Amino acid sequence: MSYEIRYGKADVKVYRTYGTPLRGVTAIPESSFTGRSNTLMAAELEVVVHGTTFLDAYTRGDNRLVVATDTMKNFMHAASLATQATTLEGWLHDVGSAFLATYPHMERVTMLGRQLPFPAVAVPAGAGSGRASSDVLFARDRNDRSTASLDLERDRDAVRITGHECGRTDLQFIKITGSAFADFARDEHTTLPERRDRPLYVWCDIGWRYADAADALGTDPSRYVDGEQVADLAGAVFDEFVSLSIQHLVNEIGTRMLERWPQLAEVSFEATNRLWDVGTESETDSRVKTYADPRPPFGRIGLVMRRD
Repeated sequence: MSYEIRYGKADVKVYRTYGTPLRGVTAIPESSFTGRSNTLMAAELEVVVHGTTFLDAYTRGDNRLVVATDTMKNFMHAASLATQATTLEGWLHDVGSAFLATYPHMERVTMLGRQLPFPAVAVPAGAGSGRASSDVLFARDRNDRSTASLDLERDRDAVRITGHECGRTDLQFIKITGSAFADFARDEHTTLPERRDRPLYVWCDIGWRYADAADALGTDPSRYVDGEQVADLAGAVFDEFVSLSIQHLVNEIGTRMLERWPQLAEVSFEATNRLWDVGTESETDSRVKTYADPRPPFGRIGLVMRRD
């Protein structure tokens, strides 16, 4: 009989204060982001441990090599306190590497992270100076957040990255005009009308992988792609591009990402159409309408774009 074993600790929320600032990210025209202070770094972390050394715990109830998942939670806090990483991916790499260094019977680990965004609050900047971002006050006010996963295994005295994925999830964009869906296949089952111009409300997750996984860690910030930049780029493309479908839109965003960041090997999309249902419409101006939340089910679109 063969076994594939994994276990770990999920949903570990860590709020780290006064982390190492991220500076020197390469600017792109679609975004003003070039770094962040990391005064507050917040994420939901998960560790998954792989390996056959824990088999006796499953087959014989022998727990002598089992690291309790509560211990894993405490360990993640300790390793997060020690990290000097400037990025979510670097943070995961440091915590995962610490697991492998501390517990030699762990053969491989997968580290996953989901950012908990707390943007800085705008506060008065002084007489006549308008408003500026506070360096101590933060608030939860965004739907989208960065995500990452790293597969790590021991390589003699070092740690090797065997797999990675970065992402920006829970993006929600509504464009009131400048989108269309027409000339699609029709048959006896088709009831959807063609729309040469329509509002478009999209929920979207965007993923990317680097040609060299080390670029994800932020050691060279000029080669790091931040999720905030990706969100800004996606919004800019959506704003300026007249799309003929959601498929058309995500392809344009992906093409722009690969143009802006040659260090990326792959970009991917999962998008759903959440266009609102029309409630009422003005009799004198067809642009003026009210909308209600749409009824499910929702159309889903997937796309992966890889360099040749």
